[in-house]
Amino acid sequence: MVDVAALVRILDLAGTFVFAVSGAMAAIDRRLDVFGVLVLAFVAGNFGGVARDALIGAIPPAALTDARYLLVSMVAGLTAFFWYAGIDKLRNPMLLFDAGGLSLFAVSGAQKAIEFGLNPVMAALLGMLTGIGGGMTRDVLLREIPQVLRSDLYAVAALAGAAVVVAGDALGLSYGLSALTGAALCFALRFMAIRHGWQLPAARLSAQRRVEAERARDEGTR
Repeated sequence: MVDVAALVRILDLAGTFVFAVSGAMAAIDRRLDVFGVLVLAFVAGNFGGVARDALIGAIPPAALTDARYLLVSMVAGLTAFFWYAGIDKLRNPMLLFDAGGLSLFAVSGAQKAIEFGLNPVMAALLGMLTGIGGGMTRDVLLREIPQVLRSDLYAVAALAGAAVVVAGDALGLSYGLSALTGAALCFALRFMAIRHGWQLPAARLSAQRRVEAERARDEGTR
């Protein structure tokens, strides 16, 4: 029989490592020092889970009480800092790792929300938040428009994966099966979006309005 709590923790830690690496790489690209790299690694790897735990009443959040989350984040950050060149060559594979982290967080976040008694809709939304929260916080700290608001099916993929876990729980399926199916769906959607450029419809601006918007954005980042 699958120990659900242990499986959720394993998925959480695996997702933490993957997202922490992505946060560290973004910090290095912005030429932050080693402390900044480690901060961004921790933020990207943990703030989605911190937000989830705070909202469902799991206080204090696991990332702040379990030293393994900090350790995994620091290992990921230092790995990126000292082996940046090697990891940078894996930019495309890193997108797949990021998709894997998103999948792991989405299914583990949804299950934890279910365990705390949230209704199915809110559990699915909390699963999505777990997947996208760290990346959004990272981008805000780097003064960028959060990737989740402009990336190909990022939040949608996380929501789909979380919804599978919620549906599986409602149907009485084992968490292991639901998590595997939900993670696979989330990863597949992100993979196809990355490979084929799938994205949701965006508002269309006239050429003049686009230039004005880009100019205002550039002035705002100075």
